[in-house]
Amino acid sequence: MTTGEAQGEGLVLTCVADGVMTITLNEPKTGNALDVAMTEALAAALERASGLSNVHCVLLRSSGRHFCTGGNVKDMEAGADLMQGSVEAVRERLAGSLHRITRALHALPVPSIAAVNGAAVGAGFDVALMCDLRIAAENARFAESFLRLGLVSGIGGAWFLARIVGVAKAMELTLTSEFIDARRALDAGIVSHVVADDALDAAAERLAGKIASSPSHALRMAKQLVRQSAEASLPAALEMAASMQAILLCGEEHKAAVRQFLK
Repeated sequence: MTTGEAQGEGLVLTCVADGVMTITLNEPKTGNALDVAMTEALAAALERASGLSNVHCVLLRSSGRHFCTGGNVKDMEAGADLMQGSVEAVRERLAGSLHRITRALHALPVPSIAAVNGAAVGAGFDVALMCDLRIAAENARFAESFLRLGLVSGIGGAWFLARIVGVAKAMELTLTSEFIDARRALDAGIVSHVVADDALDAAAERLAGKIASSPSHALRMAKQLVRQSAEASLPAALEMAASMQAILLCGEEHKAAVRQFLK
């Protein structure tokens, strides 16, 4: 991204500008694979985003040809990745590393967008699914490819995928490890927009900027209301809506927005 001042060097870059925090996966030589170091760096950036009051939207993108190619298969072969040792040790390591990304993305109080180019594979696909919105370049390819390596998603992807595409489609994508292109991902509801490869950054920036420009308190409540309503009964959803709306109607943010609207 071209605006704001980038922070950090190496694996993950962050930049905050105009209410948008851009987080860039920056290890193109591995396809931005989620090895131990990348996992820790991404989790730390996401955790930091939650605590910044000047951030109203998070945009997750990548440098290089691919969004994220999942686990580093060469590390797996060399015994240098997370999934080595006893079963209990691996469980604890997953909870303390990859699951930090899952928890941090799901806990973000502000909307999140994944801008996907090239491959989003395995855990890389799952990270994109954890974002609230996804926008894809024409060259994007997606695969829930764990079975190719005799694995399942250890980062929680099944939970997100089934909620986005439904259980039957999630089952098909998981059991076949099939790659789907950007247009099929659009048809399945995985992404909301597909743009030309060279237009991805600009399109993602526009979408993030539009979201971040909304009144910040209402924006956070809107995200929370949609997410919670998806799994609540209608009476519970109505109670949440009434409570949130009452808080907002009595707040100065709403009054300022009305004044601005009537100008």
